[in-house]
Amino acid sequence: MLRLISRVYWACSRWTLSTEPAPTRPTVLLGVPHTSNWDFVLMLGIAWRLGMHVRWLGKSSLFRGWRGPLMRKLGGIPVDRSDPSRVVGDVVARIRSGETFGLVVTPEGTRGTGDYWKSGFYRIARDAGLPVTLGYVDRTTMTTGLGPTIELSGDVRADMDVIRAFYADKSGLRPELRTEPRLREEDSPSAAA
Repeated sequence: MLRLISRVYWACSRWTLSTEPAPTRPTVLLGVPHTSNWDFVLMLGIAWRLGMHVRWLGKSSLFRGWRGPLMRKLGGIPVDRSDPSRVVGDVVARIRSGETFGLVVTPEGTRGTGDYWKSGFYRIARDAGLPVTLGYVDRTTMTTGLGPTIELSGDVRADMDVIRAFYADKSGLRPELRTEPRLREEDSPSAAA
């Protein structure tokens, strides 16, 4: 049913789905640039069209009241922002328990511009031994989809250079809110550890 809904969506949408095939194993799926709530609709359309089981992290307030069951059904995992260190451990535990999914992460952390991306996606991928799939939204070409899936080397700067190169020409829905792909850890002397 979800694939049928997504086919109708893509047939009627002004957006074009331009994507590499879905990864065949669990992955951390970056949703970038994250500049609008409409990114969520596009992400669901991509996942449903490709037959991917996705999970995503969302602030705990999204899961209150009537929205909670719906958000969980759509793959949501609530995040308590007062204790973000637990998020990585919780997700890694789900993966190690055998749960198979693409974990959608928006490393910009917000729909507004900032100086750095959040590094949780990197830590989750490294701790769980997962690749990173580069999902994108590009308003300039009206395309969205999945880019390459990469293996992280542990050299933060080198890995982020690959990610930066892919996202260099991707604008998001609201280009003025885009955050340049950069982790705070890149500025530390141990970034290549």
